[in-house]
Amino acid sequence: MTSTAGSAGPTEGTTRRPSEPGAAARPEGPADIRRFTLAERLVHRTTSWLMLLCVATAAFLYVPQLAELVGRRYLVVTVHEWSGVLLPVPFLAGLVSHAFRRDLGRINRFAPYDREWLRAVRRRWTWAGSRPAGKFNAGQKIYASWLAGATVLMLFTGLLMWFTGLLPVVSRTSATFIHDWLALAVGIVLAGHIGMAFKDPGARRGMRTGSVERGWARREHSEWEDETAAESRRDAQMRPH
Repeated sequence: MTSTAGSAGPTEGTTRRPSEPGAAARPEGPADIRRFTLAERLVHRTTSWLMLLCVATAAFLYVPQLAELVGRRYLVVTVHEWSGVLLPVPFLAGLVSHAFRRDLGRINRFAPYDREWLRAVRRRWTWAGSRPAGKFNAGQKIYASWLAGATVLMLFTGLLMWFTGLLPVVSRTSATFIHDWLALAVGIVLAGHIGMAFKDPGARRGMRTGSVERGWARREHSEWEDETAAESRRDAQMRPH
């Protein structure tokens, strides 16, 4: 989720304005900066296709109007099961990448400016600088964490439905209930994520090519450079002398 620059808004926000001390413009650099490595983009792309395959096959299995269009239901079931089982594989493979592990750390860490971002969204502030963010904004962090938890629960309940004797204490009916309703929630959240991506060409470009315009990064992720600098200082302190 990203912010959109708009007219001047409330003055009680704590985000620094360009006119405030310490908010002077940073020196200009190259037009583009690297946002994602090839490994990160492959993890995202592969996971996205597997997730969409799960949602699409689930729709053909549970929506009567779509189920009538499928002549080989067993094949659809098989594709759904295996796409679900394979969902964690891109994530696990991505752990080999240092950049991917670093971004996981960023997603799992909430900074003070993330609370500012959430407050601005809640109050619908859209003026420039009202929604500060590091490499990932607070909405993206919440989305990624929620989807990761939902995926684990979907995989667990799916395995209980597939192998009915795996955990006898949990009935197949209970697993099916959780799996079906959670699948609906995942589908709605994914639709929202895709909708937000279509509204932000800069974010799509970053995921497609790995690079974004420096102006976009400073506008939408104003704390990213400071976040990266702080991480570099921490890394330097941890290195043996």
